[in-house]
Amino acid sequence: MSAGVVPSNLPPQFRRREILRAGALGLFGLSLPDLLRGQGAAPLRIASFGRAKRCILLFMWGGPAHQDTWDLKPDAPREVRGLFQPIATNVPGIRICEHFPLLAKRADKLCLVRSMTHDNGDHLTATHYLLTGEPPPRSTDKRAQWPHMGAALSSLGRGRGALPPFISMRPKLENDVPRFVEESQGQFAGWLGPLHDPLTIDADPSRADYRVGEMTLHPELSLRRLGTRRELLESLDRRLAGHEATFAAKSLNDRRAFELLTSAATQRGAFNLEEEPLRVRERYGLNPHGQSVLQARRLVERGVPLVTVFWPNDGIKNVSVYWDTHSRNFVDLKERLMPVADQAFTALLDDLQSRGMLEDTLVIWTGEFGRTPRVGQRSSDAGAGADGRDHWGGCFTSVLAGGGVKGGFVYGKSDAQAAFPAENPVAPRDLIATVYHLLGVPEGQTLNDTTGRPQFVRPGKAIAELLA
Repeated sequence: MSAGVVPSNLPPQFRRREILRAGALGLFGLSLPDLLRGQGAAPLRIASFGRAKRCILLFMWGGPAHQDTWDLKPDAPREVRGLFQPIATNVPGIRICEHFPLLAKRADKLCLVRSMTHDNGDHLTATHYLLTGEPPPRSTDKRAQWPHMGAALSSLGRGRGALPPFISMRPKLENDVPRFVEESQGQFAGWLGPLHDPLTIDADPSRADYRVGEMTLHPELSLRRLGTRRELLESLDRRLAGHEATFAAKSLNDRRAFELLTSAATQRGAFNLEEEPLRVRERYGLNPHGQSVLQARRLVERGVPLVTVFWPNDGIKNVSVYWDTHSRNFVDLKERLMPVADQAFTALLDDLQSRGMLEDTLVIWTGEFGRTPRVGQRSSDAGAGADGRDHWGGCFTSVLAGGGVKGGFVYGKSDAQAAFPAENPVAPRDLIATVYHLLGVPEGQTLNDTTGRPQFVRPGKAIAELLA
């Protein structure tokens, strides 16, 4: 590449500031290639920019025990290493828990970040870190929060067809386990405003009567009557023109609802899991999480840019719920949690690959934090029983796959007790900046908040070493 020639595949941040800098530096004998070399791994970042066309975020709400899943410490004392053994994967040198046998055979597709770290041990606020990249605000106002990545994609106009650009699966099970996930911070559009909030689906897709209520046309409501209602709504919209943004948000969301209701293709396709062969549904697992992951695949396949799948409200009330294993850590990981996660994650990887979608679909598997180094160690008001681990943000593991990340790769390292990063600590904002990079959101991207003020949407720095 000769000096003065700007390559067409440069991301916007180089087309703006960096190329201007390159022009100035050229006066002193430095060309754009010199500048890129000075950026370290910048050529890698250029090649991978925008590789992912869609994203599925598998959120293991409750905080998985990293040292019992992805980052075992077999040489540590028993109270640290726990009861599980590491097993070899199909990548030499990478070992994960024995209760992830299916994922162990697909480690060549996984990018394990074993040095995630932040300072928050509260479920409801720590989620803000992993869904947005940013620390939670002091205010409890939902609009003071940072926008979820899906909301940012919505604001940028991503997506195609009648389906909303940002959807969250939060299956609600019929039990007495608290629904804390409804209060988790960072899952909405925050300062971008209600227009870009996700469509939240709380229905359980594993049930025979599963349907998305807002998108089901009742038999007594004909398309003609629906069209009349739409005309009335549009008339009201015109009369309210110029009023506050909430009217505009409601108007657009109502129009989306009309499009969904009147779209035969949408009705027959995206939300009808019975269209899938039984063997495919069984491969994901005939359970709430497995069918939610399958639903997510069907949604991104039909043009939804980002789908979040939250772990359902399962477990035993006041004992061990979600991945929040204060008690029964080893029993529940072995019997309730890891087999279901292993099956669904594996099925998704295989399914995406067989459909030719894995290369441009980014999959993220993470919780809001990890768990204490020692079994029975207390670090929060919730505490931990003799057979459990408490909340721990000091170190944990997040996993990426597809969409332009390196497969068969481990980044970062925890210390001997999996308590803190020993190498390459990763802040959530840098992991999320990496995700934004892969999704084609440039460094320096701004979006207007509800008052019209521009805000930087990705303050972090993409981690070049994670990129293929």
